[in-house]
Amino acid sequence: MRENNLFRRNTKFAFIAGGFFFTLIISFIKYLTGPEWAFSAFYLFPIIIVTWNAGIGAGILMSFASALLWLSADLMVSSFFSSVIIPCLNETFRLIVFVIITVIVFKLKKALENQKELARTDPLTAVPNRRAFYDIANRELAKARRYQTPISFLYMDIDNFKHINDNFGHHTGDQLLRSVAETIENHIRAIDVIVRFGGDEFGILFAETGAESAFRIVGKLKKKLHTLVRDNGWPVTFSVGVVTFENLPASIEEMINAADAQMYFAKQNGKNQTRHSVVAGQDKIISPLEAA
Repeated sequence: MRENNLFRRNTKFAFIAGGFFFTLIISFIKYLTGPEWAFSAFYLFPIIIVTWNAGIGAGILMSFASALLWLSADLMVSSFFSSVIIPCLNETFRLIVFVIITVIVFKLKKALENQKELARTDPLTAVPNRRAFYDIANRELAKARRYQTPISFLYMDIDNFKHINDNFGHHTGDQLLRSVAETIENHIRAIDVIVRFGGDEFGILFAETGAESAFRIVGKLKKKLHTLVRDNGWPVTFSVGVVTFENLPASIEEMINAADAQMYFAKQNGKNQTRHSVVAGQDKIISPLEAA
């Protein structure tokens, strides 16, 4: 994390330094050509690039630097103007334009980032959606292959969720889903990843987690969820399928399907159960650990 922060700081500094150098070159060319030639558009390039990559503070700094360097170039040929006040007023107005453009570029970037984040987030529960989960899970799977560490995946379905919508209303159903997602997020590790697949189905990827650790974590998590629904008077339970992969899956789809099959088995055998299995050995035999 510290290395990433250092890299980001160095990258921002590089953009600022590069922008300032480019602005200096433009100002020098302007000085050589005299005030009759307009170079406003050229000053915008470093301002826009620095704002986009280094933030609004750096963009405003570049705006001031551009205006001051332009003013300096004009003052060096001040005999061209009838009064020294004229270039000062000109640069003041240009500075205002530069700052306005800086703010527009910064807000545009933020809007694009927000749209990108919304495209990767479930709008109801604010947890990663399937698209975002696949990106993260593929990285975790590649890491597990590199370091030969197991991973575990949970697939969970809320039993009798339709009863909540039919008898308590969709508002209560939405509240239940948000509360379940929040409870899961609050009781998993930072390296674990929750996903809402849609409807009342959730998944959790437990990185670097073997069978015993997954067994323990899932047990604690189900207790928290049962406490949540009991305290709110929601008549639902949870059918859970968990698969620990000591022999890593070939794809994320294989991982999800294996856990989904275990969840379906739990649901078909009375609901409110956890079915925990392990994929081990070259033949990838799934052996049940728990069916209660």
